[in-house]
Amino acid sequence: MSYLLNVFNKVCKQCPVSSRSFVSSPQMQSRAGLIFRQLFDHESCTYTYLLGDVSAKECVIIDPVLEQVERDTKLINELGLKLKYAMNTHMHADHITGTGLLKKTLPGCKSLISKTSGAAADVHVNHNDVVQFGDFCLTVKSTPGHTNGCVTYVCDKESMAFTGDTLLIRGCGRTDFQEGDSNTLYDSVYKEIFSLPGYYKLFPAHDYKGLPYTTVDEEKKFNPRLTKNKEDFVQLMKNLNLPYPKKIDVAVPANRVCGIQDSF
Repeated sequence: MSYLLNVFNKVCKQCPVSSRSFVSSPQMQSRAGLIFRQLFDHESCTYTYLLGDVSAKECVIIDPVLEQVERDTKLINELGLKLKYAMNTHMHADHITGTGLLKKTLPGCKSLISKTSGAAADVHVNHNDVVQFGDFCLTVKSTPGHTNGCVTYVCDKESMAFTGDTLLIRGCGRTDFQEGDSNTLYDSVYKEIFSLPGYYKLFPAHDYKGLPYTTVDEEKKFNPRLTKNKEDFVQLMKNLNLPYPKKIDVAVPANRVCGIQDSF
């Protein structure tokens, strides 16, 4: 037994441990000053992301879901954070955003979305604007195609990007409603996302197969839609024949006003 323990200890010493790695469980990690949580809503298969600065105790939340506001508020309070922005990657059609309710439950929080989304917000952002929280920041990249107002938030300091519905894991957002345009989406991905370094981790707004994140290199190699040329991609998107989103008639009007349902 002592021989086996010696061998085990020797092997462990030879295996470098990276403080930046969160491959096994990204939703549970706090890394080098950054608090990062990946949260999930099972009904809409939406990922919500909480990012905070350990020292400044400031945080932002990306793509919150109305039904999960109690969960998100509890977590923010448990971590001792102050929510600076509740922000969305676009005006969603499949769920009502939790932004408005978060503003009510966490005083001082401001809503944030792209100006071209057409949605009401305290802060409207444009291409290349910077969203600051503590010592961290997210650069806004305009990535329309799924909707006119879609953006990707890029955190260069942590080699991460939050792609909304523009780029999904081995897929992309649909383009058959809400100002969707396949040509535009293809260009957005190649110009603003695939141009990032290959090791950047990409976190989408949705996943339907249990995959938490991907990388630029992976999607450039394996995405079955976006590895096609533009002409073939456009043709493929025309023939998806997807069902009409179940909540679109409720979600879109609500999301125009931050999800505050008593406002319309």
